[in-house]
Amino acid sequence: MDALLTALADPARWRLVKLLAERPRSVGVLAQLAGARQPQTTKHLQTLERAGVVISRRTGQRRVYALEAGPLRELAAALNQLADSADQGGGSREAFDRHRISLDAERLAAETAGWADGRSFQFLRSLTAQPAVVWRYLTETDLLARWWAPDDLRVSELVFEARPGGRVVLEYRDAEDVDGSDLVAGRSEGVVTDARPGEHLAYRNSPVLPDGSTAFTAHLEFDLQLTEAGTDLAVHFRVTDSTVDSADFIAGIELGFGQSLDKLAATLAAASNDITPRSTK
Repeated sequence: MDALLTALADPARWRLVKLLAERPRSVGVLAQLAGARQPQTTKHLQTLERAGVVISRRTGQRRVYALEAGPLRELAAALNQLADSADQGGGSREAFDRHRISLDAERLAAETAGWADGRSFQFLRSLTAQPAVVWRYLTETDLLARWWAPDDLRVSELVFEARPGGRVVLEYRDAEDVDGSDLVAGRSEGVVTDARPGEHLAYRNSPVLPDGSTAFTAHLEFDLQLTEAGTDLAVHFRVTDSTVDSADFIAGIELGFGQSLDKLAATLAAASNDITPRSTK
């Protein structure tokens, strides 16, 4: 497939393929129709033949080439499969498109400092774990790191001190950036303002811009309510101190944080039965 793509990528060879799709032709005729010299045409045809897209036979003094349709159909099928995967409902591509639309809208709105102050987002997830277990996943760094980023990102640095005044640091990278050679995808820093184990958690957190300043301040409150099935987790996300440069971050809150909470729900659902609640006293 690679050899075929390389062969077809040259405009001169693509012209020859189109000519041969009409009917088999000799090297001399192909050179005339393509407006090229015969030695160059011969080299292009030899490349196409090595790639399996044309075949040739000698007839008297002439060499006649014909197009092989099979490899082109295989290529078309592979391209159609790629297109179908990209158009598939749900998944990362749909999320990408939704974020792009939101990003365009927020960039238009971000004209002055404070443009998004007071913006709030509400999230609710019904979780299949007791409040004490959910609390651990909200506050213990080894468990928090399992869900506190969407699927396409990974946590690369995490500090969470679950006490009033405790530090909050989150840094994340692309999930496929295993050696850390790519740029950091994002970093935020903040402080815990309230921590009542198994009941209520509040902290503020600010994404850090490349120049070291903050984009905005996010105020998050998590309320845990015991249910028959486990825990209802209600999250209130409020924005203050928004700068013009915060548009890209704010555009991703609803989708990105929602994906993280979905990941928390899935992680808890799949958690092994040996995870037992710790005392909240």
